[in-house]
Amino acid sequence: MKIRAACILVSILALASCKTAPPPPTDDTLITSEVDGVTLLHRYAIQPPAQFTPVNGDYRALYTASVMSRPDFGGSVVQQLENGAHYRLLGEVENQWYAVADAGASQLLGYVPRKALVSSDRYAATLRSDRPRPRRAVKKECVDVGGQSKACRSHASSTWILE
Repeated sequence: MKIRAACILVSILALASCKTAPPPPTDDTLITSEVDGVTLLHRYAIQPPAQFTPVNGDYRALYTASVMSRPDFGGSVVQQLENGAHYRLLGEVENQWYAVADAGASQLLGYVPRKALVSSDRYAATLRSDRPRPRRAVKKECVDVGGQSKACRSHASSTWILE
């Protein structure tokens, strides 16, 4: 009887000291990662970069781009950049991609290609230089062929057309 009571007491103490396992992280669970001496706060769904060069600048989106979960197009889309909106460029990562956060925030949203963002102070100049330029008028070369007819050729093609 004493052995039975002792076994029950030991098993109760053993079970009482067990903790339940923490729940598995979801995609929205915030975690931190340290890369090249910099601590990054990001969601569990965002893969930490292999290399990181800090920039910490104010940038603007040149177009509506996909924010990816890793720095290449093989990741999943986690968000969209809004055209012309301000973002904080946290740094440069591998594959010439940028790590971005919302303006004024430090939480890593994900990664965008380098061409998707431009420094805020160069935004207006970049838009002006990207406008289509007017085409020059195509010159026609015409020759009288007799009477009121003439043959014309544009410099864009080698074909003569009677007019």
